Amino acid sequence: MEIKLTPRDYQKQIFEACKENSCLVILPTGTGKTLIALLLAIYKFEKEPLKKIVFLAPTRPLVEQHLASFKKNIPDGWAQMDLFTGKTEAPQRKKIWQTAEFIFSTPQCISNDLKKGLYDLSEVSLLIEDECHRCLKNYAYNFISQKYKEQNQKPHVLGMTASPGSDKATIKKVCENLGIERVEIRTRDSPDVKPYLQELEFEKIDIDFPLEFEEVRVLMNEIYQDKVSDLKNMKMIFGFISKTQLLELQKKLFMKLNSGDKNPLHFSAISACSQAIKLQHAIELLETQSLSSFINYQKEIFKQANEKTSKSVQILAKDVRFNKAHTIATTLDVEHPKLNKIIEIIKEALDKNPKSKTIIFAQFRETAKKIADALEKDPRIKPGIFVGQTKKEHDGGKSSTGLNQKEQKEMIEKFARGELNVLCATSIAEEGLDIPEVNEVVFYEPVPSAIRKIQRAGRTARLFPGKLKILVTKNTRDQSYHYAAQSKEKRMHNAIKQIKEDLDNGQKELDFS
Repeated sequence: MEIKLTPRDYQKQIFEACKENSCLVILPTGTGKTLIALLLAIYKFEKEPLKKIVFLAPTRPLVEQHLASFKKNIPDGWAQMDLFTGKTEAPQRKKIWQTAEFIFSTPQCISNDLKKGLYDLSEVSLLIEDECHRCLKNYAYNFISQKYKEQNQKPHVLGMTASPGSDKATIKKVCENLGIERVEIRTRDSPDVKPYLQELEFEKIDIDFPLEFEEVRVLMNEIYQDKVSDLKNMKMIFGFISKTQLLELQKKLFMKLNSGDKNPLHFSAISACSQAIKLQHAIELLETQSLSSFINYQKEIFKQANEKTSKSVQILAKDVRFNKAHTIATTLDVEHPKLNKIIEIIKEALDKNPKSKTIIFAQFRETAKKIADALEKDPRIKPGIFVGQTKKEHDGGKSSTGLNQKEQKEMIEKFARGELNVLCATSIAEEGLDIPEVNEVVFYEPVPSAIRKIQRAGRTARLFPGKLKILVTKNTRDQSYHYAAQSKEKRMHNAIKQIKEDLDNGQKELDFS
């Protein structure tokens, strides 16, 4: 039975490289990684028809999307294709495994089955891991990869991602965990990929931090510096203090307490650390999100203090400066200028093209909702809020967000049909999902991650020219996040180049020193 596929030249070249090697394929979003997986799966199945192909993806909608793509391109009856989900009982999955030829699943599902010994991977001729940058530490991808290497005499892996990590050590670890023998990378500017992609116009939009917010920021920073000084005086932390360092310190202190260490100093340090984390989050909301989100967060701290949920919130709520900041914030008749800029961007896009579609990425759900509320005041703008499954309350319980997988799928379909022309999305829309081509991608705030920046930007300029706009509030963490992502992206490409050269030169065992 002949299967007709028309791969692009670079897809053919990458497929040839992957035929006999475990390969890491790094391609921009929307350039056809799935077709390469399909070509390789067909090749392996024709070569070893009694063995299985396992295709893993991080979420069920993404797994279903890949299954649909394979079914669309492979004639009925050519191979038995089955979907593994948590909804299928374990004994039934064991039964399906025995007869299935192509298995599509989330890693958690296969990992749980392997731990229970329902089946093993000895009969798997090809293991495909989509979004394989997740193959680190305790993630299920890593467990499955190790089991595959243990249980299979000829493991063959295809790892696919748009961005494997921002530093050499992380990328090497992903390669080691997958058992990678070869790296194939293409960027938007690669000569064989460029003809298939459209021009991407980038614009960094500088936003002035409102003068009206300055007094509030000064008060919050004063309290924050006091808490950091307390931690330094306790010899708990040193040098420049980041949010990551505070979270790591908090984790370390809790581990000490849980192990039975009842040093009174550690209790004081936990309180100071917890307050510093809360203050830093509050300042971030004020600087980069919206005044209302800052006020709502303060209200939440006052609420927790009244309920006596912890000593740290009670201390914060009693601080005169914290209360003064709240009083000033609640009397201000101004919002963060980013909101008006977003409205201006969308109106301008619709003026130029009434059928224009835009994705706006925001870090926090409350911000995504705030943006959608502001946009829908214009009758031409039909926004949808695209978020994860967990239900979260906003505005003191007056509203909530949270979409199950069925609702997420329905929203993407509405966006595709034009019933919605703006998606206000959190990180859920960054990875993998088959979201229709958009004219513009707007970052409400920069993200300090190269992986996330690349995935977000990949939502446009595939089939037609697109724009990427990033809002950066001057003299705030927005600026450092923006330049951090740029720097990490450069480091990522340099690291991949070095690793590829090592493997191409016959160095099968990567040097991890």
